[in-house]
Formats: sequence, C-alpha cells, structure tokens
Amino acid sequence: MPRTFEEELKRFEKAIHRLSSLALFPKKLEVKGVENFVHQGPNIIVGNHVGSYKDVAVLFKTVPRPIFFTANKMIFSKEDFSFLVRKHLYRSMKNFGLVIHFLLSPFFSFVVRYISSNIAKVGYIPVDLYTGRAEAVRKCQEYLKQGRAIIALQGRGHFVDADPNPYVSPFRHGAAVMAFNLYKEDKLDVPITPLAIFGTHIPFGVPATVQVNVGRPLFISQYWTESRSSQTIENFRRALEKTVNNLFMELLRNR
Repeated sequence: MPRTFEEELKRFEKAIHRLSSLALFPKKLEVKGVENFVHQGPNIIVGNHVGSYKDVAVLFKTVPRPIFFTANKMIFSKEDFSFLVRKHLYRSMKNFGLVIHFLLSPFFSFVVRYISSNIAKVGYIPVDLYTGRAEAVRKCQEYLKQGRAIIALQGRGHFVDADPNPYVSPFRHGAAVMAFNLYKEDKLDVPITPLAIFGTHIPFGVPATVQVNVGRPLFISQYWTESRSSQTIENFRRALEKTVNNLFMELLRNR
C-alpha cells in the first residue's frame, strides 16, 4: 500500500529539518503568536513572501503540523530547478552569486536532485505560473476537504525596492476563492491563519534575526454577502491582505 503524504513527510522529517536549518544559516528565528496556529482540521496559512526558499524553511520550522505547499512546477524538474537556483543566486548577489554557484556546484547539484526527485512524494502541488492556477486551486480544495493545512504565500518570493510595499505584495484571490467555494458548496468554514515574515529577504549566509508574527484565524463567513459572490471574495481578500500588513507593521514597530 502506498504511503500517505503525511507518512512521507514523517519519513523525510529529519532531512527537511536539516535542509531548513541550512537554508536559514546563520540566522536566528523568533516567532510571536504561535498559539494562533490551527493544530488540526482544514486550514489555509497566508503570508508575505519575499524570501524565496527561506520562507519555506521558516514555515517548516514554525508550523506545528504537516503542511502542504503549492510550488512552481519547474521545481519538479531537475533541469528547470537548477536554472531557478542559478537565477536566484544571480538576483540576490549578482556575479558573486554565479561564482558561489560555480564553486559549490556539486553541493547545489545534490540539493536540486534530492528535492526535485522527492517533492511530489510529500504532497507539493505543482503550479504552472504561465497557464493559470485553476488546477492547483482544485487540488488545494481537495486537500482541505481531507483536513490538511495548505500554505498560500503571497508575492513573487523576492524583494523589489521599486514596489510600493516591497515586503507585502497585493494579495491574489486564490485563498479567498478556495474559502468561498468550500463554504458555499460544502458548508466548510475553513480558518485562514495570517502571518507576517521579516528577515528572509536578507541573503543566505548573512547573520540576521528572522521574525514571524502569527495572527488569529479569519473566516469567510464573517465577510459573507448573499447578493454578490464576487464582493464576498474581494472583501475577504482585502481583509487578509490588511491583516498581514498590520502583523508586518507590528514586527517593524517592535524591532
């Protein structure tokens, strides 16, 4: 009998912990509001996303239950993933990043091969960023009906100075749409846990403190408008974005 995704995550638990610690080295991690995490049943976790793979590492080390991500489908291919790693290093450190990639080529090749060959086994959901996300949304809804926790980070995974708010990008409608569909069709009021992350935009290998601020769950039933479904989705999307913005500003004030 094939293993469940939860069983596979358990089997890879030590490797995930080591890779997560390596991704954040030598940064410290501080978490506020950990009591607000939902420990069982369906849950969507939304947050800002400027730290690429470091955000994923933070969540693996922070969320106290098995979690499932959507991921660029290129990560499922060794060749495409290798291209993304090289692109990320160049974007973060310019030509020095390419030198690092060359000097540590055997290490990066091992990591890319290990992750790309195992990522599907632990339930990651591939997303084609160019042809739409409808299939990924449908798969996420299936996971939620099975009582799983889905991660829906908002942003491009990197820091852009020119953005009006470079730390918290405008939220997409995906999480709100999933919550709407499940409440309307299945009467399932999925809690959505908002969180803000600061510090993962700092390049790998640079000492820093990564801070996480976890808020109380929000429910789409609190924003339901009987007359217009699109208004319900938009109201909830705005509420999620505003909440994460507020959590992020709270992190900055307390630094």
